[in-house]
Amino acid sequence: MPKIKLAENTIQIIKDVCAEFHNSEGELINVLHKVQHKLGYLPAEVQEVIAKELKTSVAKVYGVVTFYSFFTMIPKGEFPISICMGTACYVRGAEQVLSEFKRQLKVEVGESTDDGKFSLNCLRCVGACGLAPVVMVGEKVFGRVAPTQVKQIIAEYREGCPSEVAKSA
Repeated sequence: MPKIKLAENTIQIIKDVCAEFHNSEGELINVLHKVQHKLGYLPAEVQEVIAKELKTSVAKVYGVVTFYSFFTMIPKGEFPISICMGTACYVRGAEQVLSEFKRQLKVEVGESTDDGKFSLNCLRCVGACGLAPVVMVGEKVFGRVAPTQVKQIIAEYREGCPSEVAKSA
């Protein structure tokens, strides 16, 4: 991946978050959560600033970022879409729902649309097996999603006004 140059205000955001946690290495996960919430992702350059502020190695920060699936080094779309691929969802058609999202958005898993609106990922289990197959758009959970509903879900978010388009949990 090409190296990016962080803007001064971005560096200041990272330093402020680290300071909130008293620049304590023991607060690394909390710092990573908050920085990712503010910036959307944790590229190598952000990890380097965090390591410097917490007086720890970049390798340790990178190890935590890559160990926990919640953290991402790739920018997510404005509306991150996650398809549950747990056993219940899978046997109830999650693979077909995923295929339809890929077809509609013209992206593969792990990618974002060119306009930055959507990103597509898979999850192992969201703990809503009774609603299988489950799709999450941001924090919103859609249950019993059929491939025929995908176009409508995307359209609602593309228009910027998400509503109840599928049975929600």
